[in-house]
Amino acid sequence: MNWRDHIYSNPDIRSGRPIFRGTRIKVDFVLELIAAGWSAEQMAIEYPEIEPHHPQAAAAFAVELMRDEDYVAIGQAKAA
Repeated sequence: MNWRDHIYSNPDIRSGRPIFRGTRIKVDFVLELIAAGWSAEQMAIEYPEIEPHHPQAAAAFAVELMRDEDYVAIGQAKAA
């Protein structure tokens, strides 16, 4: 899936946070629901603006974001 077909950012909407096209639903909100164990069906029932393909697009977005960043191994970073 190409997440760019479903996700974009507009500085005038939600302070420029990534959202799903045609909605005001933030991508990080859908990712939080996924992390909490929600299914796509549960999301669609509770939040009708969330379409069945949105969780998959959010996951694809997150994967690409992780690939573009440098990360310190978890547990090895020391607080300043």
